[in-house]
Amino acid sequence: MAIRQLKDQIARLPEQPGVYLYLNAAGDTIYVGKARSLRDRVRAYLGAYGNSPKTDALLDDIVRLEVIVTDSVVEALALENNLIKQRSPKYNILLRDDKNYPYLQLTTNEAFPRVLVARRVERDGAYYAGPFMPARLARRTMGLTHRLFGIRSCNEVITGKRDRPCLEYDIKRCIAPCVGTICSAETYAGAVGLTRLFLEGKNDELLKSLHGRMRAAAATERFEEAAQMRDAIRTIQTLQDRQQKMATTEFGYRDVFGLKMGPAGAVVQVFEVRRGRVIERIELGSDAATAASGPADVLAAAIQQFYEDRDPPSEIHVPNEPEERDALETWLTEIAGRKVRILVPQRGEKRGLVDLATRNAGLAYQHRFNRGPVAEYDALETLRRVLALPASPRLIECFDISTIQGRETVASMVVCEDGRMKRSDYRKFRIRADHEGPFLDDFAAMRQVVGRRYRAVLERGGPFPDLLLIDGGQGQLSAAYDALESLGLANLVAVGLAKKEELVHTRTTPAPIALATDDPALLLLQRVRDEAHRFAVTFHRKARTQRDLHSELDGVPGIGPRRRRTLLTTFGSLAGVRRASREELAAAVGGKVADAVLAFFASRP
Repeated sequence: MAIRQLKDQIARLPEQPGVYLYLNAAGDTIYVGKARSLRDRVRAYLGAYGNSPKTDALLDDIVRLEVIVTDSVVEALALENNLIKQRSPKYNILLRDDKNYPYLQLTTNEAFPRVLVARRVERDGAYYAGPFMPARLARRTMGLTHRLFGIRSCNEVITGKRDRPCLEYDIKRCIAPCVGTICSAETYAGAVGLTRLFLEGKNDELLKSLHGRMRAAAATERFEEAAQMRDAIRTIQTLQDRQQKMATTEFGYRDVFGLKMGPAGAVVQVFEVRRGRVIERIELGSDAATAASGPADVLAAAIQQFYEDRDPPSEIHVPNEPEERDALETWLTEIAGRKVRILVPQRGEKRGLVDLATRNAGLAYQHRFNRGPVAEYDALETLRRVLALPASPRLIECFDISTIQGRETVASMVVCEDGRMKRSDYRKFRIRADHEGPFLDDFAAMRQVVGRRYRAVLERGGPFPDLLLIDGGQGQLSAAYDALESLGLANLVAVGLAKKEELVHTRTTPAPIALATDDPALLLLQRVRDEAHRFAVTFHRKARTQRDLHSELDGVPGIGPRRRRTLLTTFGSLAGVRRASREELAAAVGGKVADAVLAFFASRP
């Protein structure tokens, strides 16, 4: 099954909502899907073979996987819809219809506007809001405009000369612009203005007013009206929470750039937004030499490369100002034949989409570079910079202590060289009781094992590690430095990595260093620490097993593990062996061994 070749990539996918795309050997998109958790959803395909002929054909065609993370499942749903229409993947054709998600149309091209549900945005002078997902949210919002502002829902031609209003006025869902003596054109225009503010999402003042009306209605025991206000507040808050960055009429035609840089190189992600929808995502990459020039230079180079054979939109949104921004704008304007601006959004939905493109660039960077030697170089260089080391820590030695209530305390040391574990250099230590007491705590055990390790290295004349990693916090780190100072090796650099918080403790900084959870340096430290912990726990478990399996019979000459097991199985316990007669013992293990067992127990009280 072809998809199994992507198993390693799938294991590294984020547990975030987004869209995943399957591509075939020709580079064509053959399936687009959405997910609440990208890793869980895509991983399910590994066991999907045999469910149906269509699924089997899809899995056999897959040779590449791409993902786009979003802020919510709703955004993933919108983006999935856009990408299916743009790319027409063959395995989606039978599963998707050609519907758009609905918009709300405020018919400002009419004298007395209405709010209608529309399936597409037209250039007809009306105002459009949306899209709304699920579709029922559009109708709830439309109903809310009737209740809150009295916007009409009829198709009648309004002249203001009607004798009396209809039932909608009586149930307080319309302010009756059809009757000029009840509602003038100016009054209705004010209601339309409030409706537009509501649809544009400028709801802070509106919510404040609704809260006041709800409290006033409740105070005068108009509970039905208070409940209506409560429901209206909840609907407005729901609309505020569902910021749909992947599709909105406010975005128009523009391209959005996201950038992720690191020691290994740089990745640029470009979202193409057309008619308010993200319809495509393009990825550009650069090598380490280009990335070293800085974000402004990388963005300038990316813009030049991207629009060399593309028509630029009127606006280009970037996370930082590129080098020679004015010159780039002039060049793009000449190519497009119209004014083109390069903008750095600072707030709102536009900045949100830039941040989302940047997050996707970060994910692509992880996929592109954080594998093999490139990933290791990236992690080591990040450690060098964060810890202010003179050179990359090519040789890392990590220590961990394993014990249960101070008994059978053992320690492990694992070695990481050039980002890869070197198992041949692993070491195990049994912690010895000394003058500090029969049972040593973690600090004393760490002090002992670090001292023993580097006393031996000192006698051999090296080599010494570039970095010591201690499993623990400031206490364990201080104990390790005590041992190093007693050997005259205080110049060695050691750090502690505490579990749970995953903070990096150093001797030179008063506060621990917090690295991002996806930082390659932290991931490397965690991998080395976890390997030391595994090695220590395995050794400790073996030491406990050996202790538990020790028997008094081990002191009998001529008895090994096999005869000891035979005796204990035959007689049930050590006491049963002690009570057995010579004939019974001889029948089990022979006369010579029987005599040895009897002599052994006779010599003991």
